[in-house]
Amino acid sequence: MTPADRDERSLNRGILALAVPAFATLVAEPILILVDTTIVGRLGTAQLAGLTLASNVIGVLVGLSIFLAYGTTATVGRRLGAGDRRGALAGGMDGMVLGLVIGLLLAAGLALAGPWLLGLYGSTPEATGYAGTYLRIVALGLPAQLVSLASTGVLRGLQDTRTPLWVAIGVNLANIALSLTLVYGVGLGIAGAAIGTAVAQWGGATVLGLTVLRGAARNDVRFRPRLGGVLRAARAGGWLVLRAATLQAAITVTTFTAAGMGEASLAGHQVAYALWQTMTYALDAFAIAAQALIALRLGAGDVAGARRITRRVLVWGVGFGLLVGLVLVALRPVLIGFFSADPGVHDVLMVTLVVLACVVPIGGVTFVLDGVLIGAGDARYLSLVGLLVTLVYTPLALAVRATGAGLAWLWAGYGVWIAARALTLWLRARGTAWMQVGT
Repeated sequence: MTPADRDERSLNRGILALAVPAFATLVAEPILILVDTTIVGRLGTAQLAGLTLASNVIGVLVGLSIFLAYGTTATVGRRLGAGDRRGALAGGMDGMVLGLVIGLLLAAGLALAGPWLLGLYGSTPEATGYAGTYLRIVALGLPAQLVSLASTGVLRGLQDTRTPLWVAIGVNLANIALSLTLVYGVGLGIAGAAIGTAVAQWGGATVLGLTVLRGAARNDVRFRPRLGGVLRAARAGGWLVLRAATLQAAITVTTFTAAGMGEASLAGHQVAYALWQTMTYALDAFAIAAQALIALRLGAGDVAGARRITRRVLVWGVGFGLLVGLVLVALRPVLIGFFSADPGVHDVLMVTLVVLACVVPIGGVTFVLDGVLIGAGDARYLSLVGLLVTLVYTPLALAVRATGAGLAWLWAGYGVWIAARALTLWLRARGTAWMQVGT
């Protein structure tokens, strides 16, 4: 085996060592929601509808706060690569403080505005009442969720994705035990599910936070909130919030368009989106590996190494996308039958899933390069391009609704959005403007 072959194998092992645990951690949050859905669903339809409303509110807020993980990963990885481990840990703790502050503000905001927000959905009074009960309690876990995001970012920046995985498993097991006990054993109903989730989230945040603090203590770094550091973390995160908002906007426009196509198309869209979201978890795992490795290399000034990682992670992302696309096409009848028995939904999905299969490999480019540029700290470019592409996509999606072209054309339009992002990110990655070396 040549030295070049050994380098390639070592690089592949490094990517997978980060990506595989990251994937398992990413699917832990949907499992947490699935557990609550299963437990609450047995209480009644109104309770389940209420859970859906409250979960959507929390999901949007947490989705917009994902910058706490991404931004902290880049900061910590870059400083670690530059040989400043103490600075990396100090910067990571600044991110954790920012997460706690934002979480407390959001929890207070939901306590005041929660009923008004839930009223905007226009659901039944009974469902809205249950949603208010769940949201009021689970919002108390928001500070824990955001501290966990930032702590996870610190550990990823330190090239550790296994600790967040084990904590995520523990949180899920604790949530199952607590929710079952409080909902059915104590008889608290939907409030018991909310209490179990919030308590489990605080337990996870405590473990992750203490892990980071112990690492800081071993390196003689004192936990001392620094206003300047927290403000720098907030300023850097602003562009990532805008990026997240453009992603949320694109899928919201897509769902709005599907809603005007009739029940069969809307149901088919839900199935297609669930499958797409599941596949993107794996693509996101490669993006997270790219974030951590690119930040480390650029922090060390290793431009050639950053280029090599970018090429290799792209191979993994596109290769995975092609494999999943082929499996998706082959298993269409089985998957469709699993999700729905409606012949109308079957007809819609048979074509739509072929379109989706074609989009996944393109998504491999988009997600991986997204991670590369986040790791490089190029969030401003990501945000502005994301905003531009989403503004172009919106009338395209609405035109599909106006013409009644069908769900397959809608997902083809979404594929154009994904492809446009892939092209703009690829053009950026070919240049050098994104390669800011050092700390």
